[in-house]
Amino acid sequence: MHVQEWLETVPAVSIYILVGVVIGLESLGIPLPGEIVLVSSALLASQHGDINPYVLGACATAGAIIGDSIGYAIGRKGGRPLLAWLGGKFPKHFGEANIAMAERSFEKWGMWAVFFGRFVALLRIFAGPLAGVLRMPYWKFAIANVFGGILWAGGTTAVIYSVGVVAEAWLKRFSWLGLVLAVLVGLTSMLVLKSRAKKAAAQAEARAADPVPEPVGATAN
Repeated sequence: MHVQEWLETVPAVSIYILVGVVIGLESLGIPLPGEIVLVSSALLASQHGDINPYVLGACATAGAIIGDSIGYAIGRKGGRPLLAWLGGKFPKHFGEANIAMAERSFEKWGMWAVFFGRFVALLRIFAGPLAGVLRMPYWKFAIANVFGGILWAGGTTAVIYSVGVVAEAWLKRFSWLGLVLAVLVGLTSMLVLKSRAKKAAAQAEARAADPVPEPVGATAN
């Protein structure tokens, strides 16, 4: 059954809970289709008056912020062993190459990696736990987490809902296109990230295999 067709059979309160829980678990570090569920729910809200878009957006935002916060706490407590354990459970998502790519993003962008990670499918599951593992100051993480969660979850809900209202008649016949587009965007993001992750891992291995030579003229004490 199509995701949106299934959502149409679920009461509004259950939709709110479902969206919040799925996005929360995804933000916590569990690979789930949070973006697809959010897009489907926002489209459904634009076509059925039982679902309040403001409540939907609030639940999605709360799930994103709370989930990331829990992920941060778990990552801070679990440390590197947690990443190794996750790599064993979810090798496609928490493999060494992906972790290396995510770490480089954090080293380069700091708290902005948490903020912009909201908009990239793979980084969304890394942001909270990895920020904790890398001991990012909580106040920096909290600022990026809150603003990123509001902009991504609330913004996605507002945009998809507005498009659905404007083009309601068209979407009733072709609503699946929204989901197809979301899936394609997600897959493209993952392919790009995997490519960058492989390059990052290769560079890391090259640096490890080629130690920095001592300066010319250096002498032992």
